[in-house]
Amino acid sequence: MTGPTVPRATEAESTAGWAPTPALGRAVLLAGLLLVAGVLLGRVDLIVLAAPFALGTAYALRRRPTALPQVWITQGDGGPLVEGGDVTAAVTVGNPDTVDYDLVVMRSRVSPWLRIDRAGFAHDQAVEDGEQSAVPATGAAGTGGGRSVADRPFVTSVPIDAAVDLELAGKALRWGRHPIGPAGARVATAGGLLVSRAVITEPVRVRVYPRTEPFEAVEAMPRAAGLVGAHHSRRPGEGGELAGVRVFAPGDRLRRIDWRVSLRARQLHVAATLSDRDAEVVVLLDVLAEAGRSGGVNGAASVLDTTVRATAAIAEHYLHRGDRVSLLEYGPAARRLRPAAGRRQYLTVLEWLLDVRVHASAHEPYDQVFGPQLLSSDALVVVLTPLLDERSAQMLARLARGGRFVVAVDTLPTDLASPKDRGWAEVAYRLWRLDREIMIGQLREHGVPVVRWAGAGSLDQVLRDVARLATAPRVGGR
Repeated sequence: MTGPTVPRATEAESTAGWAPTPALGRAVLLAGLLLVAGVLLGRVDLIVLAAPFALGTAYALRRRPTALPQVWITQGDGGPLVEGGDVTAAVTVGNPDTVDYDLVVMRSRVSPWLRIDRAGFAHDQAVEDGEQSAVPATGAAGTGGGRSVADRPFVTSVPIDAAVDLELAGKALRWGRHPIGPAGARVATAGGLLVSRAVITEPVRVRVYPRTEPFEAVEAMPRAAGLVGAHHSRRPGEGGELAGVRVFAPGDRLRRIDWRVSLRARQLHVAATLSDRDAEVVVLLDVLAEAGRSGGVNGAASVLDTTVRATAAIAEHYLHRGDRVSLLEYGPAARRLRPAAGRRQYLTVLEWLLDVRVHASAHEPYDQVFGPQLLSSDALVVVLTPLLDERSAQMLARLARGGRFVVAVDTLPTDLASPKDRGWAEVAYRLWRLDREIMIGQLREHGVPVVRWAGAGSLDQVLRDVARLATAPRVGGR
């Protein structure tokens, strides 16, 4: 692990950061009282008794510290971190001074979505979860109240011109940018007679990418738009998919002549093919509402969890096939990621998904999200929505009426519990469920298929139906 360059403080700032401890006050007070009493009473024994306190204090203060400790946080170099993966980090305290740090007390905050199981200094045996009963428990939301051994002070010493690493190791429970820190340290030196002020460092955010759920759509795109790619277009052109045999016409290449059919028909015929074209896939994330409680990588999934993981899976699948993928947020922020293809676009998609948040708004974001010429007329629009807001259903209907190829993926958790309050809460919940089913039925009447995300094969049947509809005449919206 390599830490960032830490600037050194000026001498005035460093000296001002040190203060005497109560031990220094007690030593000076006791030595002074014994000396004064010995002189006033003429007792040599009191002066001799005061000598060790005075000499010990003077010896401890012979070299005063001139620099404050340096604290920084580094993340382990383990490559990209995915949900459920091992996370490592280190909180480092450096001693740029000319005196030893006799006692260093360190403490760091850690995101509840980073479950730290082992923490300790490099020269000591790491503290493991379950071995220290004094470690306070920290409950992560939805993690079942798991403990974190990082939630306690750690004590060590640091010699001159050296640094000590507090190593943290554990599991990443959920996607996102999770902070390690802020971290702080206080130092005691001069035999515990001087103590520094608390030195705090800014947190380091660990990027945890969503775990890709298995997804494999075997159906062709409804209408491909580009000139290269893995999907076969329904338009004639140069490609490898045979579309039929037709009479030779001016402009046809000689290598396309089908000699067997030509000899039989006594007229030149050529083999017609379908062009290989890439498809544009637009993944639209509905971020108007959230429901359910996130339990991390191995727990229950909220709406946002399902949305982010499904988006990563869909993008990975189509980008692997050579298609172009773009992302849109249906919300007041209206974030968008331009369409592109390749592995670089997949990495950009993962980075983009780390900043997905729910943004509630009372305004209709349709015109803000769908600007002019933003959506290609031949693009497949996959909308990930919990259908908790009526504006989401209206948006789907408007896209369908505009002649877009739209597929709605229901991200509402299946195990969403009904309210436990007494009175009319249960009845209201059941009425809301019925109203939502009616809304889904109306969307299907508008030609918008609504399916629930279930990983592999979730969209196969829907894409088959949409591809079939692509051959029918299209009617644009008014």
